[in-house]
Amino acid sequence: MREKAAFVVLRMVTGLIFFAHGLQKLQKGLGVVAEWFGSVGLPTWLAYLVTLAEVLGGMALVIGLAVRPASLLLAVIMVGAIVTVKWSNGLIGANGAGGYELDLILLAVTMYLAVTQREDQGGKPCDPRFRLKNR
Repeated sequence: MREKAAFVVLRMVTGLIFFAHGLQKLQKGLGVVAEWFGSVGLPTWLAYLVTLAEVLGGMALVIGLAVRPASLLLAVIMVGAIVTVKWSNGLIGANGAGGYELDLILLAVTMYLAVTQREDQGGKPCDPRFRLKNR
């Protein structure tokens, strides 16, 4: 029972974090966010997709729907953020720029959510190759 509750809390908190980041992008204005994406060498249209994924993926995690695909999509976003923006700043950050430590945690959590979701945690059992033993 405690394991299920811990999973639900982890899923909901992670979803809330992504949802909040998506809302923050909407509040700034997607045009502004798209310009920033362009300034770091990313296609500007990607800002719209990332924002949509953060809002909808975050909501999915909070309510427990499509947890596995939402988690995988959000994990891809975190890999992109780390590789394209944060990597050069280092793990902890340098010269006032943020590092990728928190992005790495979110990547690890979304990967965990994607491969460990069980039926009794509100989803379909995951592929047996990814199941943890003695669960």
